[in-house]
Amino acid sequence: MCYQISMHAYVVIIMDTQFYNGKYHVYEDYPIGDVLHMVGLANRPGIDDDAKCVLMCQSSKKDFFKKFLYEPLPVESHLDHCLHDHFNAEIVTKTIENKQDAIDYLTWTLLYRRMTQNPNYYNLQGVTHRHLSDSLSELVENTLKDLENSKCITIKNDMDTQPLNLGMIAAYYYISYTTIEVFSMSLSAKTKLRALIEIISNASEFANMPIRYKEDILLKQLADRLSGQQKHQKFTDPHVKVNLLMNAHLARIQLSAELNKDTEVVILKSIRLVQACVDVLSSNGWLMPAIHAMELSQMLTQAMFTNESYLKQLPHCSASLLERCKEKKISSIFDLLDLEDDVRQALLQMTPAEMSDVARFCNHYPSIEVEHKIENNGTITV
Repeated sequence: MCYQISMHAYVVIIMDTQFYNGKYHVYEDYPIGDVLHMVGLANRPGIDDDAKCVLMCQSSKKDFFKKFLYEPLPVESHLDHCLHDHFNAEIVTKTIENKQDAIDYLTWTLLYRRMTQNPNYYNLQGVTHRHLSDSLSELVENTLKDLENSKCITIKNDMDTQPLNLGMIAAYYYISYTTIEVFSMSLSAKTKLRALIEIISNASEFANMPIRYKEDILLKQLADRLSGQQKHQKFTDPHVKVNLLMNAHLARIQLSAELNKDTEVVILKSIRLVQACVDVLSSNGWLMPAIHAMELSQMLTQAMFTNESYLKQLPHCSASLLERCKEKKISSIFDLLDLEDDVRQALLQMTPAEMSDVARFCNHYPSIEVEHKIENNGTITV
């Protein structure tokens, strides 16, 4: 959350250096980078010549924070923890075409530089050329094998790499190779809308969704308000939380400020995940599930279900407005546009600013006419 704060101040107070991890029911320390970012918010550029930061922590951690504030810390690479997606993207773009290219690619990274400087951190037995070469070869072999098992790439002659359809989809939409593997294994010709939401909720991109202290109680209450939700779920599971937030977004249920912020993150990621699902389904020739996925993309954008009134897309739409439109037999945006100005104003009962938003929406609402004719009007047998 600290990276979303754009303001600066003369005094910054960091109340604690821990956060609650609801998934494991433990308190964990903030990453050092996050603490440094918070400290950096002290000082208003162009206004203050100096600034102050008050850091509150446990007594046992004071010496540690003094050390890291006053002395430079080494920056280590975590590339080896997320190398699969990097390799997949480079294989798709043909930067890596064989295993030797993959090893050469690693020699240009911070990981390669730090392995010789801090071998224990990277589980190296030594810093000789042989040790380094064996470690890189093993890393490349294991990574490419995982990608091959996920059907993202294929390895020919035990050397050359080529991208497959799933790998290209993952690289194009910037999604994890484990996510595209889940999509490939879970999607089928019989996949329905509710199953699509569940499959997308289980994407690896949501694994780090925060579960705050006692938030599982709020999520259980939210599940009780949503139709079709199981009452006995593991509400400390981030994927369950994502599923609930997506359904709450579609039902337009009022949430707390924290859950609203989480919902924004979920919807932003979900759009490209749905688009990846469309590509996977289309590649397999499954028409109806692909249509369901396209509908889900529209539903997430408009925050409504497909069986609800089209008028819900209007800005500032309320239940009372929908009731008035139903009485007047207004069922679509085009019916609303056909009304006289005074009749429309009386029906909507909105302020000038709200009416301006509605007018802007209606001007951008698509109006498409399709004409068709059948050639050779004979009997067609399918």
